[in-house]
Amino acid sequence: MTLNSNYQSALIVGAGDGLSASLARKLAHAGVKVGLVARNIAKLDALCEETGARAFAADVTNEDEVTQAFSAAAALIGGPDIVVYNPSARLRGSIAELNPAEVQRVIAVTAFGGFLVAQQAARRMLVQGRGAILFTGASASVKGYPLSAPFAMGKFALRGLAESMARELGPLGIHVAHVLIDGAIRSTRNVEAPDKPDSLLHPDAIAEGYLQLLRQPRSAWTFELDLRPWVEKF
Repeated sequence: MTLNSNYQSALIVGAGDGLSASLARKLAHAGVKVGLVARNIAKLDALCEETGARAFAADVTNEDEVTQAFSAAAALIGGPDIVVYNPSARLRGSIAELNPAEVQRVIAVTAFGGFLVAQQAARRMLVQGRGAILFTGASASVKGYPLSAPFAMGKFALRGLAESMARELGPLGIHVAHVLIDGAIRSTRNVEAPDKPDSLLHPDAIAEGYLQLLRQPRSAWTFELDLRPWVEKF
């Protein structure tokens, strides 16, 4: 099944290898013009060459840079009709010993950046009366793990943002969804044990889940999609 014809362009924020690259390939294959946003866009050269995507540099915690990236993307690829927010930052440590400045940075990347990106997306999509905004969550979006308070705070806040936006924007034609990635993602640095096949989430399989959201008719939109391998307990 092809994507909704309203989806002509997509902006993937926090792009790199893994999930973002899989999303870029699948969206490009579906005929969608793809834009990639990252602080360091030099690392995206090969992916842009492969998919025909355009790259835009921005720090997601900087309002001016986010605004400029959206304006540049609109001029080069149009829209965007789809926006995916992937960035997050991790910081582990005892609550009594965490550095407040580092905690602030983690929350800024994981949650405040999501607000800045979502605001720019919403302003454009409200004019069009259509669009999709997808947020990448984690197990920490619904479970606060020990020694991981900053990541949990950021991911809980991002999920709250997504839920509020879904209720506000859904009636106006904009599909907002939160994808809960409950498990480790397979990569060249993270491989499965021989005795546990399919115990890691494959980035292509995750990306297919995002595309399934984008194929949904408005009469049956999903707000939250949770994806996990068989080894994960929930």
